[in-house]
Amino acid sequence: MNALRNLDLARPMHRVLTLILLALAIVTGPALGQDIEPRAYSNAPIGMNFLGAGYAEAQSTRYRTGSEIVGYSHVFALAGQSAHIDIVVPYAQLTGTAPVGSQSVTRATEGLTDPLVRLTANLYGAPALSLEEFASYHQDLIIGASLTASVPWGNYDSRQLVNIGANRWFVQPAIGASQAIGPWKLELATAVTLFTENKDFFGGKTRSQDPLYSVESHVIYGFKSGAWLSVDATYLTGGQSSINGKLNNDLQENWRLGATLAIPVNRNNSIKLYASQGVFSRTGNGYDLFGIAWQYRWGAGL
Repeated sequence: MNALRNLDLARPMHRVLTLILLALAIVTGPALGQDIEPRAYSNAPIGMNFLGAGYAEAQSTRYRTGSEIVGYSHVFALAGQSAHIDIVVPYAQLTGTAPVGSQSVTRATEGLTDPLVRLTANLYGAPALSLEEFASYHQDLIIGASLTASVPWGNYDSRQLVNIGANRWFVQPAIGASQAIGPWKLELATAVTLFTENKDFFGGKTRSQDPLYSVESHVIYGFKSGAWLSVDATYLTGGQSSINGKLNNDLQENWRLGATLAIPVNRNNSIKLYASQGVFSRTGNGYDLFGIAWQYRWGAGL
């Protein structure tokens, strides 16, 4: 029963980090991709469902946002391995300040942030198993890939420089690996975020952005109770933007450190606490983030 007890009870809701960054995209520049996500590639019984809700808050010297999030995840079989699809819908309150020439513009707004959809497919080491079969499963090496997309449905006003929605799509292919060593898991993943143009940026301008590259690592310890603790690090670079073809001085090179604690309440419920901090930022757009999430799981005969 150890495998059942150590299921990733908090997987879908950790995408809240990406969604908060979407809400801040116009305020902070190309900050997307700075999310820190342990256990993105893990195994779970086929047919399992996860429903979660949470709150997260991010703050820097230029902005503050609070986000309420609802997320759903479903685990299914794909080519003999486990896969899952995640859908997350956030609502955010944002207060930010952005420079306009020699002046600063402050704006407070709230509304729907761009929803996020992600497909994750394990490629090796996470076989598609029923709930009964999963009870005897022990992780070794898992290799997986994912594709994330944001949908530009968030609240957006082209007359304002500070917005919650980004008014553009992004897609983020990623690949990662998770190696179990006793109660420990060592994880490494890399991703690239590709952006479409925002053709109605602040008065009808066109804002484009170069790809943003990221690498993240996690050291995770699983307790016998089913709780787990992760120490996380992310590095990202790239993402320089331009307005009407004129390059901005916002090439990214950022480091973030964080921690995540997931605690099972009972067989169906768990809670998760997480926090991260920017420890280096080339363009000064680092921020502090903390959040809490609750999750309910069902299905697969549970």
